[in-house]
This record gives sequence, structure tokens and C-alpha cells, in this order.
Amino acid sequence: QVLLVESGGGLVQAGGSLRLSCAASGRTFSPKAMGWFRQAPGKERDFVAAISWSIGNTYYADSVKGRFTIARDNARNTVYLQMNSLKPEDTAVYFCAATDRYSWITTMTDVDYWGQGTQVTVSS
Repeated sequence: QVLLVESGGGLVQAGGSLRLSCAASGRTFSPKAMGWFRQAPGKERDFVAAISWSIGNTYYADSVKGRFTIARDNARNTVYLQMNSLKPEDTAVYFCAATDRYSWITTMTDVDYWGQGTQVTVSS
């Protein structure tokens, strides 16, 4: 069983920054890709960013491009999401995602494992 544990969410004013972390633990886990999704109240869960584990290629949703940065620490099986210039519309529960099947994550069907989610609230 693989466990993904997120941390770093909270309340921040518009224009501020937050850094989310997601640590993978459990049985021997060899991710091929990890990423982040988010879900605002009453909306679907949307892709935010992903990173390939071996090479470190990154991919972002247009809505966060230039403001968010995804990074990984292979030795610690941890993925980070640095969020800058936050906007009220970034308010959502952020979910960590991982796959050991695919070398990429862009949709929910690519995901094998989910974290429990961490709340990010951006006030105007």
C-alpha cells in the first residue's frame, strides 16, 4: 500500500505564496510520475502540474503557468508545489497524485494513488 501525505496548505492573502509538499511512503514505491490536482467547491477535480520522476520534465495547466513550480526529491520520494502570486481563484483542496504505470500525469485516469488533500484558501 502506498501512502501519499500532503502538507503546507493554509490561508494566504492574494499575491502571497505557499509551498505544498507530498511525501510517499509504504511499500517499495517507484513512481514514474507525480503531480497535483485541485478541486474547488462544487467543481470537478482539475489537473494543476506534473513531473516525470526520472528526467524531471514538468507540465502545467495554463491557469498556473508562470506562477506555480513543481519539483521533486527522488531520494525522499517527495514532490513539491511552489505557488506564487496566488489568486482567490486558486482556492481549492489540493491533491497529490502518483503513478507507477505511466511516465506522465495529465488526467485523473493516469493516477494510481491519491493523497488525502490539503486546503489552500486565498483571500482577496
